[in-house]
Amino acid sequence: MRTRMLGRTGLPVTELSLGGLFVASWSTDLEHARAAVHCAITSGVNYIDTEPGYGNSEEVLGQALEGIKTPLILSSKLGGRPSPFDPRDPVGLRASVEESLRLLKRDSLDILMLHEPDRPGQYDWFTDWANVDGPVMEVLSDLKREGVIKYIGLGGTTAYEMIHLIESGKFDVVLTAFNYSLLWREATGVIAAAKAQNMGIIIGSPLQQGALARRYDEQVNHGACWMSPPRRAQYQALYAYLDEIGMPIAEAGLRFVLSNPDISCLLMGARSAQEVEQNIMAIEKGPLPDTINHRLDAIAAMVPFRPFEEPFGLPFGYDYKGPGAA
Repeated sequence: MRTRMLGRTGLPVTELSLGGLFVASWSTDLEHARAAVHCAITSGVNYIDTEPGYGNSEEVLGQALEGIKTPLILSSKLGGRPSPFDPRDPVGLRASVEESLRLLKRDSLDILMLHEPDRPGQYDWFTDWANVDGPVMEVLSDLKREGVIKYIGLGGTTAYEMIHLIESGKFDVVLTAFNYSLLWREATGVIAAAKAQNMGIIIGSPLQQGALARRYDEQVNHGACWMSPPRRAQYQALYAYLDEIGMPIAEAGLRFVLSNPDISCLLMGARSAQEVEQNIMAIEKGPLPDTINHRLDAIAAMVPFRPFEEPFGLPFGYDYKGPGAA
């Protein structure tokens, strides 16, 4: 498994790493989760990301990793725990980190991130937004000085709010999700800002949490009432081009992200050993040729911004009840 440097941390991380969302019990059972984790590690994956908001992901990973001696890089996040969550409460923030360590069965974390500090209105992390300052920054600094964590990071999903936080120079790593993939490119500014700070750059949801993991020809051509005409035409163009070059969509999606040399690693959301193996087979083929990337760039440019009211997670494969439906 090839590695890339995680920015100024100096940590060598495998190009394909493991996101912990889908090993949680809401997604799969413990047996399959443990098999996925073990398959990833025996295949050479050395970085695993999780967080309190991923159901019982931390607990599952703690059980799956118990007894494994292979050196690993682990990251978790602050946000949402304890409930009700106060992002400015130092006692609660420390308690959350202690709970992460207990569940993961670790004495320290390589990376601790703030979960979606960029998403307006979710958590009011900073007392001074302009200078990116507040109790949470003091807690992170103390934890780093005490050796409980080694590096601090940002985990977010926005295209523009994140840039201000990155440019503060106070963070070592950024995880940006849902906004850098075959058809979604909003994170280009985030990536450029992070590169300028020599931050490690991690891509989450490179397959848009399933929307690019397999094909949905019937829905794209004859259904999916939520799709705007530009997005439908874009999907049809993508499918036609993949037919032309004879490449599975998931392989194209993973190798596209890998083609950007500024990316440190991408996270796979595998929930079984079989899915891990499929992702590894794709990654082993390396970055896509420039000729393919140029065509994919042109297809992505068909919809440069998300159409208004497009569902954040594209509802392929289940009944869509309309905007705001539970």
